[in-house]
Amino acid sequence: MAFPFSSVVLLVLVAAVLVNADMKVDCGPDGLTLVWTEASSLMDFSLLRLGSCRPTAVSLREAMFSVEFGDCNFRRTVTKDTLEYSNDLTLASPRNTKTTFHHPVSCTFEKAVDWAPPMYDPSMLQTYGQGNLLFSMDIMNGDFSGPAQSLAFSLGSLIPIMATVGQESHQPLLLLLDECVATNTPDLQPESAVYSIISNHGCLMDSKGARSRFEPRLVSSEIRLSLQAFKFAVGKEVYIHCTLEAWDPSAFFPNKKACHIVGNGWELLDDPSMSSLCGCCDTSCSSRNTRSPSGGGIKHSAVLGPLTIVD
Repeated sequence: MAFPFSSVVLLVLVAAVLVNADMKVDCGPDGLTLVWTEASSLMDFSLLRLGSCRPTAVSLREAMFSVEFGDCNFRRTVTKDTLEYSNDLTLASPRNTKTTFHHPVSCTFEKAVDWAPPMYDPSMLQTYGQGNLLFSMDIMNGDFSGPAQSLAFSLGSLIPIMATVGQESHQPLLLLLDECVATNTPDLQPESAVYSIISNHGCLMDSKGARSRFEPRLVSSEIRLSLQAFKFAVGKEVYIHCTLEAWDPSAFFPNKKACHIVGNGWELLDDPSMSSLCGCCDTSCSSRNTRSPSGGGIKHSAVLGPLTIVD
């Protein structure tokens, strides 16, 4: 892929680096490498996050991230002369209740004279997207490394579900689960028994009073769900119907999000600091009378099953 910017890279690194710590960032045309080093520390480097990404490699005194701008929820800012990708390096507490520190990181590129924005307009995604998107969804094994060998799950156990969108000829996309329900039929019919899993545009309702949760993202084009096996249709065939949506990875709205219960409240999977967007999960996450777009994402319907929940 041709690199549309000049070779001059302006690195903007705004960070109040801790004493005895050093952070180095190397900006490339499609991503960056960040290395955090501490001469003497008891820090658990596995708790470091660059946006939504975990470290690529961890050693006794060092953590490294080697990521692309399309992953980790980088924010993109375009001005007359520059293109900037920005994110935040944070350290979560062991219980994930708060961040211990926060270091903004950004890479700024000079635009070529003839540069034109290749990114789609979120409100016109289907028009501006290039090529075909390939959506997939599957029930996985316990570590999400491959498809499940069995589709029988004990009541209360976790059902690993992973959805992806292939985007070979697209700019980076964020995959969301807009809605998911369990039914006792392979097709949604008026007479089908229905159990709501995700509703209200990305609210994991089954995380209320259960262990169901979204897992941390590894890439923006993939979303992982650990769903606690529920009492619905125990011993019978169960099908999970979901609406998947590909969206702008830098734009979140009340109707374009992934929210689950963490602790005592709703939390936005991709940026907990913006969890106020999840405040509508217990009411109505409508785009009416707000600045959020009513549509624009590329949607796809998927059905999983049959699976069986056994007591």
